[in-house]
Amino acid sequence: MRYVLNTGDDRREMLQIIGAGDIEDLFSDVPPEVRLKKPLNLPGPMSEPDLRRHMREISAENLNLDDYASFLGAGAYDHYVPQIVDQLLLRSEFYTAYTPYQPEISQGTLQAIFEYQSLICALTGMEVANASLYDGASALAEAALMACQHTGKKRVVYSGCIHPEYRLTVQTYLRYRGIELVEAPEAGGITDSQLLEGMVDSRTAAVIIQQPNFFGCLEDAPAAGELAHRSGALFIVMADPVSLGILKAPGDCGADIVVGEGQGLGNQISFGGPYLGFMACSQKLVRRMPGRLVGQTVDKEGRRCFALTLQAREQHIRRDKATSNICSNEAMCALAAAIHMTCLGKEGLRQVAGLSLQKAHYAHRLITSLKGVEPSFSAPFFKEFAVRLTEDPAAVNQRLLKDKIIGGLDLGRFYPGYSGHMLLCCTELRTGDEISRLAAGIGGMKND
Repeated sequence: MRYVLNTGDDRREMLQIIGAGDIEDLFSDVPPEVRLKKPLNLPGPMSEPDLRRHMREISAENLNLDDYASFLGAGAYDHYVPQIVDQLLLRSEFYTAYTPYQPEISQGTLQAIFEYQSLICALTGMEVANASLYDGASALAEAALMACQHTGKKRVVYSGCIHPEYRLTVQTYLRYRGIELVEAPEAGGITDSQLLEGMVDSRTAAVIIQQPNFFGCLEDAPAAGELAHRSGALFIVMADPVSLGILKAPGDCGADIVVGEGQGLGNQISFGGPYLGFMACSQKLVRRMPGRLVGQTVDKEGRRCFALTLQAREQHIRRDKATSNICSNEAMCALAAAIHMTCLGKEGLRQVAGLSLQKAHYAHRLITSLKGVEPSFSAPFFKEFAVRLTEDPAAVNQRLLKDKIIGGLDLGRFYPGYSGHMLLCCTELRTGDEISRLAAGIGGMKND
């Protein structure tokens, strides 16, 4: 907080009421051996103007998206956030209510969540959505658990083209539950369909793909869904919500559960969080869904109202009957997403997706026309694409930073076989000049 209104007299009065002599008494339970033995290495007291100046100097050491053009995606995307989103989030009714523990008197919060759920259902083509989860990775892991609980099977087959960190989260969730995880390998930037087919059988609880996948390429979702259902498994799709402005909804591709990272909907990158994981499913799975779900009903006088319903988390029901230990929804982030989708509407979201698509393909053509640069894959892509360089991507990125450009991700970090390949992203915010400067910076590399 920039301003603390408690005076010295206020603090002394509070300490007196609780029976403490000074602030140090509040920490008397902390053993002396673990306490700090010397003062913190901090400058002395400053006036408010000097402190603000000092903090600005410190923050200026971080690269920021106001001064730098970012072509880095891989799960966090620099989409424009309209001013109305932040302005409405400032309303005290929203930012003081962590979660509706007394839902009957939290009608405004419940209505906002209900509308968020409705928008997610419309976007994904599904029947039910919850009030959001921690992030895209936890949403994917929870979806895998849902599938195993619903089918009674203990085998999950997922694509190796899913975000590597999301796959690690799924592994962490399922490792000690006796669930077998089978990874379908990548071939040419998409899931190897032949090998995937050989891995799916009657023991499989779920088949999971990401659309578009980690490389930005488009998977054959209807074929994967048909394969899953033919074997009695559920079909789970990890979707980019912005892409759904122009791509077929996962529900229309046969998805039983749709999850994703909602950061691109009205939430800033914010150096990595907080974000929100959205989840939607078919009606038959609603009682397996983790977290909160807000429903619409009427009160005793017939007036429209909202209520928490089907609360399947362990705080509300017997632990052994709970679907998950998820105890919170990302209410503020979900609200931002709802405001964002409402303001854009169908046509606005379609324009954002279309501009991202067009600019990414323009950048791809410009960059792959450079000497020594080749496309990594030939599969269709949305807003992300990979190119093979003849110089270390880290060196290229350092050169780009001098021109205030944040370059792409070295795919060798997650896929050793693609060392020297760079994953780049274009959103609707990237300009023609920025794309030209990116290409010029990459074109300045040393050829072998």
